[in-house]
Amino acid sequence: MTKAEIQQVKLRFGIIGNNETLMRAIDVAIQVAPTDLSVLITGESGVGKESFPQIIHQYSRRKHGQYIAVNCGAIPEGTIDSELFGHEKGAFTGAIGERKGYFGEADGGTIFLDEVGELPLPTQARLLRVLESGEFIKVGSSKVQKTNVRIVAATNVNLTQAISEGRFREDLYYRLNTVPIQIPPLRERGEDAFLLFRKFASDFAEKYRMPAIQLTEDAKQLLISYSWPGNVRQLKNITEQVSIIETNREINASILKGYLPEQNTIQRLPALFGVKENKSFESEREILYQVLFDMRQDVTELKKLVHEIMTERGNTAASAVPAAYYAQPPAVVTPVSPSVPTIIHPSIKPSHNIDEDIQDTEEYVEESLSLDEVEKEMIRKALEKHHGKRKSAAKDLNISERTLYRKIKEYGLD
Repeated sequence: MTKAEIQQVKLRFGIIGNNETLMRAIDVAIQVAPTDLSVLITGESGVGKESFPQIIHQYSRRKHGQYIAVNCGAIPEGTIDSELFGHEKGAFTGAIGERKGYFGEADGGTIFLDEVGELPLPTQARLLRVLESGEFIKVGSSKVQKTNVRIVAATNVNLTQAISEGRFREDLYYRLNTVPIQIPPLRERGEDAFLLFRKFASDFAEKYRMPAIQLTEDAKQLLISYSWPGNVRQLKNITEQVSIIETNREINASILKGYLPEQNTIQRLPALFGVKENKSFESEREILYQVLFDMRQDVTELKKLVHEIMTERGNTAASAVPAAYYAQPPAVVTPVSPSVPTIIHPSIKPSHNIDEDIQDTEEYVEESLSLDEVEKEMIRKALEKHHGKRKSAAKDLNISERTLYRKIKEYGLD
């Protein structure tokens, strides 16, 4: 499409900005609209993904049909199947009447599934059936029903990672992702941040009947260079705060900085313990298990290092013994570990330092062995989390599949 045609679409749907990636996303949405292909819109929270399903619906043959937007993350897991597919009277406690469900209501139209990555696995299976055959069954019914809907989905979750962790079905991902549309974050849109600020400032000036706030040049540069973790939504909220609170309608960088949260000041808990940040933990207990699992590996490595030092000391001590030593009675060999014997001669007392090293080594061995149960529990939790899929569990534990199989046999977790 031409830039003039895209500009008309932007005006109609209130989209502000001239970023090339944003313009490309609008163009793709318009091009795919006349088809019935499924579309997956991805982007960070607050970038404005909700405008694109409306563009697709309004430029499609279904524009006179129903358009229903559903926030999948806001519906409790126990009722989401009923909300989406409907239920029969008496299907569960509280089902005092029959419900049609969103897929029934949107027949002939478009349904927008926002935060689709939050859907529970059983609901994902139902959704896959709708995508493949247009069929669904109400909760509490055995009758198959048909629906003719266009599905547009959106998510700020990394679905590829969710698939590897067993939280999202791979077959559903490919069905939804027939046509991908990526919305850029505000920090990558440059001057668009200032254009959005100016539009929001004008809107709030009209809403609250006051002069619009304006930015000085240094404030403008600060606005453009800020990372905006909350994207357009955060920019809008901050613009409203400044519009209401500041009596001086000219905002400089010093004033604006007071409204911007400091960047990179908060460290996530996993990072403090050296746990990979791209992991997803369902509870604090899982974080603790991962930390202890890593500690066990560190202790084992430390034990090996102590053994190596002991071996080197033994070799050095042996080379330093005078020739007269060998004429004395036979030595007694006292094993410290199966692989590291220490030679102690009756007439030569071992140094105090070597005694301490031997005791420390035994403490490390004891501590390492006491963590076996933690390792066993960590492996068991990982297998449960990934529904017995050993490949995914091994990846989550950051060990090879072969090592995981060996550990499963060792701990009797078959």
